[in-house]
Amino acid sequence: MSADLRHIDTWIFDLDNTLYPLETGFMRLIEERMTDYFERFSGLPRDEARALQKRYYKAYGTSLAGLIAEHDIDAHAFLAEVHDVPLDSLSPDPALRGALARLPGRRLVFTNGSSAHARRVLAHLALDDLFEGVFAIEAADLLPKPAEATFARMIAAFHVDPAAAAFFEDSERNLEPAARLGMTTVLVGDHAAASTAPFVHHRTAALAPFLDGVQVQEIAA
Repeated sequence: MSADLRHIDTWIFDLDNTLYPLETGFMRLIEERMTDYFERFSGLPRDEARALQKRYYKAYGTSLAGLIAEHDIDAHAFLAEVHDVPLDSLSPDPALRGALARLPGRRLVFTNGSSAHARRVLAHLALDDLFEGVFAIEAADLLPKPAEATFARMIAAFHVDPAAAAFFEDSERNLEPAARLGMTTVLVGDHAAASTAPFVHHRTAALAPFLDGVQVQEIAA
């Protein structure tokens, strides 16, 4: 049976590996740029620099958050550097565009990436006109999801009613605070089916077919 989301009027989407598939390899390019930064910054061999990068990600929510907590760095320079990757691996998906366009109400992007990165990727995917706004890491004062304070900032910025909001993410841990706040949560990606977390309400390997099939509010003629 299709998911009944007729109570939803605000549709919130993570960006990377959610509005495009993991299989594009695009995020790997960004992760390699992060490793380049860690290798140069730390002076460690590349494998040790990558391990440090992953350790910060696991402990702090993003590699950047770990750098901010542990070191004195220029966070905005870091964001500009690691997101400066080619977009060749991404391409517009007409099926996804159509599925997003049928959703009644508002559509928002909620990302741990930078604002410039989000807008650049959305434009390249030909989705930018479908979204009312982007809540990026700068708006969160560089505190990433899953921090509850960051969810509170996003909710306040866009006057979101959590009970009438659905949040789509490829990262399971970022869905827990959303569910606690009363949002409907959807885990996206090939790994989603294996999730047993009680705070994950719906699971889908691919975003477009899920959105095409959900029950939504009827739009008054």
